[in-house]
This record gives sequence, structure tokens and C-alpha cells, in this order.
Amino acid sequence: MSRSSAEYRHEYGLVAVAALSYTCLMFVWFSLPAYLSVIIDDLGLSSTQAGMLAGAVPLTYIPLALFSGIAVDRIGPGRSLAVGVVIYGLAQIGRSIAPGFPSLLAATLLLGVGATAITFGLPKLVGVLFPPTKTGRPSAIYLVGASAGSALVFAVGRPVLGPWLGGWRALFFWSGVVSVVYGLGWLLVARRARIDDRMADDDSFSLESVVADLRLVLSHRELQLVVVIGTMYLLLNHGLQGWLPTLLESRGFSAGLAGQATSLLIGAYVVGVLTVPELADRFEARHSALMGCGTVAFLGLLGVIVGDTGALVVVGIVVTGLGVGGVSPLVRAIPPDLEGIGARLTGTAVGFIFAVGEIGGFFGPMLIGVFHDATGSFVPGLAMLAGGALVVVLAGGGLQRRAE
Repeated sequence: MSRSSAEYRHEYGLVAVAALSYTCLMFVWFSLPAYLSVIIDDLGLSSTQAGMLAGAVPLTYIPLALFSGIAVDRIGPGRSLAVGVVIYGLAQIGRSIAPGFPSLLAATLLLGVGATAITFGLPKLVGVLFPPTKTGRPSAIYLVGASAGSALVFAVGRPVLGPWLGGWRALFFWSGVVSVVYGLGWLLVARRARIDDRMADDDSFSLESVVADLRLVLSHRELQLVVVIGTMYLLLNHGLQGWLPTLLESRGFSAGLAGQATSLLIGAYVVGVLTVPELADRFEARHSALMGCGTVAFLGLLGVIVGDTGALVVVGIVVTGLGVGGVSPLVRAIPPDLEGIGARLTGTAVGFIFAVGEIGGFFGPMLIGVFHDATGSFVPGLAMLAGGALVVVLAGGGLQRRAE
């Protein structure tokens, strides 16, 4: 007899504790975009260099994501999450003492190495703790945890904690220390709960098993379309979050108001995360939901482009957040339901999505910086993001046609 959702209290508790790994990660990750204008002045960076820093974490996913997903599938989510948190915590401490662009870039790339373990470890944790029919809500828990981290750094980290601690370097240092302490604490929780012992022991690091899994995942037609959607989602998410505070400051917003407006984007993103998958599953319309979210994000970006400093830009930020937030859980929820993937290859499949998808995550913020250097305007970069939203609509339609 299957257990009811209420009987999974212990598992939900473990996911909630593990979700703090995403909260800490996003606080650490987006502390740089939150302070980007200050860091540009302090270190004398060009907009292109700033764009490279904003896109450096996604850049690490391109070569590492697929193999990180394979490793998580075999090592287990308990140990993988702990190692990832400690790595990005130490990297954040390194960023706090970086004297210039090369060292800051190197530390940010190391941060990305730890981040991969979180991105793939949490879906694997949910797959280990819950049956396939009950993964939606626990997945929403860690996605909300991620959004809480990025919202906190823009709403509290930059305007409150940073000045109180003494600036961006102090904020980077102490957020890194907190992350390392949490990572060691999570390892104790995971060992006590014997999370990794719950995994099936039919996966190994043998060359034959790895090659077989890679062949299946890389050749899967529906998954390839999900990869396209994931690429555009990451281009939108990283491009907008990486530059929105600086963009708004360039239009005359104060640093605090720009951070609060970015938190508004993240709040709308959370609403999309919580509502869209529930509605899509209720009406069995995941592909239509993807197309709708892409359309909503496109319209929101048009509002950001033409809104200047008025109410329209605020509406555009909220609408964009809703659309992008709706895409996020669908990208993660579709692979386990695909024939031939299932829970066993969730880490590898999501790793494939992010290995390719973070090309968009890197080029989104970087190209915004390049376009700004070339034109003196953020409009070309925002237009690029709007084009990415339209690609989500087209790829979602492709999935729908294949399903029919």
C-alpha cells in the first residue's frame, strides 16, 4: 500500500534541511551581482569583465555538469551535497580576498564547481526519498529555498548586512564561513539519516555502465528538446538576475531600490515555481504550460525594455519573473517521466540539460555586458533575452507535437 503525503514528514524534513544548501548557494552566488557596480569601481573592471564574472559560475557547468550528474547518481546525494557546499563556501572566502579580476574569476569558477553538486544532488535526493508520483512538492521546496537565497542577498545582503559588516568583502567572507559550517552540519544529518544507503546499488563507475548511461541520455529525442528549453531558461535567469540591479541603477534607481526591485523579480519567480507545475499537472498540460510561460516572459521583457523608471518596468519585472519561474520546475520535472530515464538517471539527465544549458547561462550575462560596451545601452541585451523566451515557446510546441 502506498504511503500518503502526510506519512512522508521525515522525508520532507530532510528535503527542507537540504534545501538550505541551495539557499546558501544562491546567496553566495548572487552576492557578486548584488555588489557588481561597487566591485566594478573598486577593481576597475570593464563591462565585459563584469559580464564574465557574472557568467563564470554557469561557465563551469558546461564541461562539468554531465560528469557531475553521473557522479551524484553513483556517490549519492548526502555526501555530494556536503562536498559541494564546502567547496563553494571556501570559494566565497577566496572571493572576499581577491585583489583583482584574475583571482576573482578563478574563485568564482571554483564556486561553480561546488554549485554543480547542489544542482544535481537535490533532484537526486528527492528521487531517492520519494516515489515518482510524489516528487513535485518536495522539488518545489528546494526551488523556493534557492529563490530565498537570491532574494535575501538583494533585499538584505546588499542594503543591510553589507554596510553593517563593512562592505562587500566582509559580506563575502562571512557568507562563505556560514556555508562551510552548514555543509559540515548537513554531512552529519545525512550520515545519521543514512540517505546514501537508500540508493539502489546497481550503478558503478565502470566504463561500461557510464558509457551505456551516456549513450541513452544523449540520444533521447524528447530530452534534447528539454535541453533547448533549459538553455533558454538559464540564459534568461542568469542574464536578468546578473544585470538587473546594475541596469536599474543606470536608469537612476538607488542601490537599495534596485536591489528591492530585483527581489520583486525573485518573488514573482517563486510564485511561478509554486503555481505553474501544480496547474500543469492538474490539467495534464506541461507542454502548453511551457509555451505559456515563454510567452509571459517575452511580454514581461518588453515591459522592462520600454518601462524606463515608471510603473511599467515594475510590471515587466513581475511578469518576467512569473514566466521564468514557471519554466524552472518543468525543466526538472519532465526528465524523470521520460521513457528510459526514470529516477535512476535523473542526475545524469539533469546534468545533460545543464551541461549544454549553461552555455546560455554564461553567454546571457556576458553578452549583455558586451552589448553594453559596444552600444552604451542595455536594450540589445534585453532584446536577446526576449528572443530566448520565444525559443522556449517554439521548443515547448515541439515537445507537444512529439507527444501527440
